[in-house]
Amino acid sequence: MRKHFLLSFVMMAFAFISCSANNTGSEGSSPVSDKKADNKMTQVKLETTLGDIIVELYNETPQHRDNFIKLVKEGYYDGVLFHRVIKDFMIQTGDGNSKTAGPETMLGDGDPGYTIEAEFVYPKYFHKRGALAAARTGDQVNPERRSSGSQFYIVTGKIYSSEELNMMAKRMTDIKKQDIFRRLVTENRAKIEELQRNQDNAGIQALQNELIQITEAEAAKTPSSMTDEQIDAYTSVGGTPHLDGQYTVFGEVIKGMDVVDKIQNTQTGAADRPTTDIKIIKASILN
Repeated sequence: MRKHFLLSFVMMAFAFISCSANNTGSEGSSPVSDKKADNKMTQVKLETTLGDIIVELYNETPQHRDNFIKLVKEGYYDGVLFHRVIKDFMIQTGDGNSKTAGPETMLGDGDPGYTIEAEFVYPKYFHKRGALAAARTGDQVNPERRSSGSQFYIVTGKIYSSEELNMMAKRMTDIKKQDIFRRLVTENRAKIEELQRNQDNAGIQALQNELIQITEAEAAKTPSSMTDEQIDAYTSVGGTPHLDGQYTVFGEVIKGMDVVDKIQNTQTGAADRPTTDIKIIKASILN
């Protein structure tokens, strides 16, 4: 990471420690009621106004899987709208408030009142076309990247060239270094505050250089390179690689991507909401 980049980032990070975090999501875990006794993956059918979509839930993300199953059995998803649709990116749904929303209602904040701990199974599961992933609030208010209790999206994405993927991998490395550096700043909060109180600029500079060196060393242990499977998927069927490692991928579409494409190609208006309501009529467990 270039030093001038960290110089600006450290200033923001040091300023951040003097402010309390404002997390808009609940820290409570989702209620877990359905346990899988075997390795068979659960399939869920989403009957929409444009056709049926069948998704399969990964067992390696048990909190997201069990929460999704619970909400389906409760009928939570029955009647919710696809409230955010961006062509060549994703389609999003799961806002409980959308069931009774008028055409001018702003959507995107509805949830069951809890969040779910992130379950990144990366790079095994990534944002290829058809991936099922959990929506969440941004890093500024949600540094742990906890998932929404109900909102999810299905990736449509686009096809990338190898050159584009290489550039993206470099950006992912920068993001990783930011995350490491942010954590180090938090861990050294008391020391930083003391240096600031004493107006010890030399001490702040020395600590900054130390944290930069630690950041570079930690990042080097796990390079942000894509696997052959990722490269093959993103250069053939497509996806959204810039979201990898940022949002929990907990399943994938196994049937009905033609319906997903119908939804992504619909006309949208303000806040990327479809101008004609598209909803999940009913969600049901298939096995």
